[in-house]
Amino acid sequence: MRASRVVIIGFALLVSACANERGIRVLSSDDAGPDEFSIIPSKPLTQPESYASLPTPTPGGSNLTDQDPLNDVNVALGGRAQPTPEPGTFASADGALVNYAARNGSGAGIREQLAEDDEKVRGRFARFTGWRLANPDRYNEVYRFYHLNAYAELARWRAAGVETPTAPPPN
Repeated sequence: MRASRVVIIGFALLVSACANERGIRVLSSDDAGPDEFSIIPSKPLTQPESYASLPTPTPGGSNLTDQDPLNDVNVALGGRAQPTPEPGTFASADGALVNYAARNGSGAGIREQLAEDDEKVRGRFARFTGWRLANPDRYNEVYRFYHLNAYAELARWRAAGVETPTAPPPN
C-alpha cells in the first residue's frame, strides 16, 4: 500500500516536471496582463476653431488628442510643429540616416526572419535542456554561444593596435 503511493506520487512528479510550456523566461504568472508602458495619456479635449478644419478620420491614423513629444518640445522651445509622417514611413529629414543604416541592404520582413531564426535556436536547445525537475530561467543557457565577451574583444582590438577607450575592471 505504502509503496504504491510512493510510485503514484513519483509518477505524478515526473509527469509534472515534463510539462514545460512557459517558454525560456520563467515568470511567476502566465497571464499576459496589460502593458503599463503602452498607456499614454492623451491631450485634453478642446473645441476646434472650425469643424471644417478637422482631419478626416482614418483607421490607424493620428488623432488631435494624441501625444506628439517631438513636436511638443519644438513648440515649447519656440519652433514650429513638423508634419508627422504616415505610419511605416519616415520624415524626410531622417532620409540620410535611413539610407546609411540600409547601405548593405535591408529586408522588408526582417522582424519575421529574426523571430523565425530565434525559434530555431530555442528549438534546437530545447531538446537538450527540457528535462528538468524545476523550471529554471534558461534564457542565458540557450543563448550562451551568442554572448559577447567585452573584455576579450577589448584585448583583441588592443592587440591589433587599435586605440580603444578605457573600460571598467571586470568584477
